[in-house]
Amino acid sequence: MTRKAFVGSLLLYLILLWGGTASAAPTGASGFADRPELGRFIEEMVAKHGLDPEELNALFSEARSQPSIIAAITRPAEAKPWHQYRPIFVTRERINDGVAFWQAHRETLERASQVYNVPPEIIVAIMGVETRFGKNTGSYRVLDALTTLAFDYPARSAFFRRELEQYLLLAREERIDPLAVKGSYAGAMGKPQFMPSSYRHYAVDFDGDGQRDLWNNDADAIGSVANYFRIHGWKPEQPVTIPVQVDGEQYKALLRKDLKPSLPLRELARYGVSINDSIPQDLPGVLIELQAAQGPEYWVGLDNFYVITRYNRSALYAMAVYQLSQEILAAARLRLAGQ
Repeated sequence: MTRKAFVGSLLLYLILLWGGTASAAPTGASGFADRPELGRFIEEMVAKHGLDPEELNALFSEARSQPSIIAAITRPAEAKPWHQYRPIFVTRERINDGVAFWQAHRETLERASQVYNVPPEIIVAIMGVETRFGKNTGSYRVLDALTTLAFDYPARSAFFRRELEQYLLLAREERIDPLAVKGSYAGAMGKPQFMPSSYRHYAVDFDGDGQRDLWNNDADAIGSVANYFRIHGWKPEQPVTIPVQVDGEQYKALLRKDLKPSLPLRELARYGVSINDSIPQDLPGVLIELQAAQGPEYWVGLDNFYVITRYNRSALYAMAVYQLSQEILAAARLRLAGQ
């Protein structure tokens, strides 16, 4: 049997198996039958990747459009001000759970840090912010999430169609049942919440068992997060972000949506930014304004801060990861000192 025939038979078997046992669609959910845009997408998958049209039609006959997914993506946590966003993620529970996760996977984290040159506390903090160390990996079928956003969310339909394409390829490569996988409302999967394209390109088999499993294998999840940061340019031994003071009005010219550091730190003083940190002044930075409860606070994000935003393109997200990482690191050191 050829590889194509084998994969096709496997996919058809899984579709029939899950199609016969799946529960009824949630209230308000509808199918994608007779959607011309879905038909065109299937034709593209057949032409580009050799997928079987009958199998794809059978698969998408099981997909359901979920209004709750559209509602969720239009009110993300990142729309909140910093003083409301931070308490969601930087909590005593997550700090304690982070220390426990670190202790339970100390050897794996140390190995990942050595292999990929990414600090353990950053890896741990990502897992904490994303899924509370695997406690909440999402309840939506990934096929439903990606199909809903690809065809019922025009604002980002092109992005999610690409991710849907990547998901189908991932299912074929990893022999994953495309109807069984659950994740976030955006289609992110596993303990580190990788989108399908990230899963295909950055996930690693860190324990050498022959499978990249981000749902059940903590070693693979740890190694994959570290690999993601390495590939996106993490700079070992360099700072992430520093608090600063501002004066006058010129600093406002530095505030922009683009979070990529571009101005050497020594140049920031010309705009009324005071840096009380003894770090190399030739490092590039970007000024960030966060809305605290008592008014704005200001930080300069450096290259490693920008790398964190490659995981989620939000200054709030990157700051939450950084601050949680520092809290976990401090708590872990205290616990070690008390032993």
